[in-house]
Amino acid sequence: MNKATASRPLLDVKSLKKYFPIEAGFLKRVSGFVKAVDDVSLYVNEGETLGLVGESGCGKTTFGRCVLRAIEPTEGQVYFRRSDDTVVDIARLDKVELKELRKEVQMIFQDPYSSLDPRMTILNIVGEPIKSNKIAAGKELEERVKELMSVVGLEVKHLKRYPHAFSGGQRQRIGIARALAANPKLIVADEPVSALDVSVQAQILNLLQDLQQEYHLTYLFVAHDLSVIEHISDRVAVMYVGKIVEMAETAELFSHPKHPYTEALLSAAPQPDPEHKMNRIILPGEVANPADPPSGCYFHPRCLYDKKICRREAPVWEEIAPDHFAACHFAREFELRGD
Repeated sequence: MNKATASRPLLDVKSLKKYFPIEAGFLKRVSGFVKAVDDVSLYVNEGETLGLVGESGCGKTTFGRCVLRAIEPTEGQVYFRRSDDTVVDIARLDKVELKELRKEVQMIFQDPYSSLDPRMTILNIVGEPIKSNKIAAGKELEERVKELMSVVGLEVKHLKRYPHAFSGGQRQRIGIARALAANPKLIVADEPVSALDVSVQAQILNLLQDLQQEYHLTYLFVAHDLSVIEHISDRVAVMYVGKIVEMAETAELFSHPKHPYTEALLSAAPQPDPEHKMNRIILPGEVANPADPPSGCYFHPRCLYDKKICRREAPVWEEIAPDHFAACHFAREFELRGD
């Protein structure tokens, strides 16, 4: 697994927000907002994998797509350091500048079938970003696609086939080849193994790690499976109802969580040891509504350590220990149970 190779972040997100309007009535007047991503700040160093984990619906995928401008953020900055070492704010680029940046930032999608055009051959699917970015054409383009197919573990003789002729794992390899086609620096991987069998998941994760080493890639890896996150990530950010509640190096976060939500997530992770006795923390209530979040700390209605201040004031995002950040009023006092 790659470690960070630069002191400056490759990706530096500042106060990112994505609010979806709620329309009501015949005239569709805006009556409120769903705060899918609510004032998120994090960074990703060059050459590392930052795992973004949380329950379904917490805003992980929306955050990843805002970073790439696949959807427009409501507010915030997304600073990206390009190959020529200039720093741009992805959230402020115009269409021409954004198209030029696409060579350096790519995405691997969750569903390897719906993300591939069923009417296009594999040659056209993988070759499309090469052609659109004017990297190669004709015979040179075909040779580049053949090289990518070999890199991701597929046979070059299948270039004329269509996506339906491949298994789920093979289709995801095609998606990875397409993401690599333009020689990107950053790849946002949105639950890339959640739709695959467990045995195939391991193959894809190992492939992603090998590619990271070979091509000096940086990953923002979105997932809800803690075992996957632990396996592939250098650092982990934990998300709850649109906010990051904790971020630290993987081993540190798994062994010494500082936020009660992280502790509850770790307690629910299945263990491969059949003799291991689960001691799961059952959280009361339901996940907060992002359209009407509670006052103070969003997690306080479910928190086992809830106090009055948690209901009144939102916690400050602060560095509790070196490179270990948390948003909890009592993070410095807690001795929480790790994995």
